[in-house]
Amino acid sequence: MFDIVSLGEFSRSHCIGICAFLVPANLLTTLLSLIFVVTKPPRFQLLTSVMIGISFAMILLLHVASWWIVGVVKSPTFILLALGTVCIGLNSWVIMQSKQDEPWLSRMVKRTAILKLS
Repeated sequence: MFDIVSLGEFSRSHCIGICAFLVPANLLTTLLSLIFVVTKPPRFQLLTSVMIGISFAMILLLHVASWWIVGVVKSPTFILLALGTVCIGLNSWVIMQSKQDEPWLSRMVKRTAILKLS
């Protein structure tokens, strides 16, 4: 049986370890997704990166929610909330950009490379 109280207690008692993993994981997977917008890998690879990034961000938001449930409202919870929200937003943007024929960021990189060669 799924026990939400035990899961919340686990989240709060292992906060340092959870945050030490989730913060860099969110940053790296979101950065990888942004790099994939420029390099245009196979769609499966891009979507895998985006889904992993969104999953990490959602877990981080649930971790923050477990602190808010017990009444801990401090600056670290808002900072982590902002990080999770920005990562979800950027990964969603990556999905929208991947549906275009040539994303604007890819065009900008090509133009910059042409200007440097000239």
